[in-house]
Amino acid sequence: MNTDVNADLPDPSTAPLYSPARVRELLTLHGLRPTKSLGQNFLIDGNILRAIAEAGGAAPGVPVLEIGPGLGVLTREVASRGAVVTALEKDERLRPVLAETLAGTGVHVIWGDALDFDYAGLPAGTRVIANLPYYITGVLLSRFMQAPNILSATVLVQKEVAQRLAAKPGQDAYGFLSALAALYGSVKHVRDVPKGAFLPAPDVTSSVVRLDFDRARPLPDPALVSFIDAALHHRRKTLRNNLRLIGHEGAPVDAAIAGAGLRADVRAEDVALDDLQAVARSLGVVR
Repeated sequence: MNTDVNADLPDPSTAPLYSPARVRELLTLHGLRPTKSLGQNFLIDGNILRAIAEAGGAAPGVPVLEIGPGLGVLTREVASRGAVVTALEKDERLRPVLAETLAGTGVHVIWGDALDFDYAGLPAGTRVIANLPYYITGVLLSRFMQAPNILSATVLVQKEVAQRLAAKPGQDAYGFLSALAALYGSVKHVRDVPKGAFLPAPDVTSSVVRLDFDRARPLPDPALVSFIDAALHHRRKTLRNNLRLIGHEGAPVDAAIAGAGLRADVRAEDVALDDLQAVARSLGVVR
């Protein structure tokens, strides 16, 4: 008779890297606890990992940038598809973990802060595939948009952020982030991700979205981006009031709004990107 109470339990070290048992083992082995301030929530759902890698375009020879590889769970999935992966990690405590989990994958890990990284220096055709830290999501997405060699970003974000990215004029979630995404390209909602797909479980539901950047377009004038930000800053106010708040005179604003074919009292949240650009040109913000 077998008296070992653990004899029939699976060995965590042989389980898939994304399994809860394996994640817990790695954290315990290396004396780690997920850091909330760094947005560390580790994926433990293999179906979602595969869906992210597939949606992100991970394929042989494709240069991929991952932000915050954590324990290397998503990283291994992307690398296993033949992608040339660079992973950017801030948390130095993860060095021994990633040395173990990414051994033999060819992944290049850069240790540093994603906010300090030079995205303009990435190889042409780079695709971002990442579970983004929630607290810097907006800033990072803006950096990706402005980096000419990044073709797409397939990212896990808060569901609320995903809704804002994909929203159209007139929808509740429409605002600056929606217009900014449309200015650079297009957004596709891939799937929602329940809290239980992470360890530890976050406080909110997440979503996978893919942003494709149209690099045939010239990069937008920073003055236009600032104008759109201000125009949509108080999105439930009228466009006229928002533009008056940033110093534009009433008569030119009224003429610009009328010239774009908009109602005089149109709310900012109802104004499409093309119309905002037309108003900006009429006011001399851009040519």
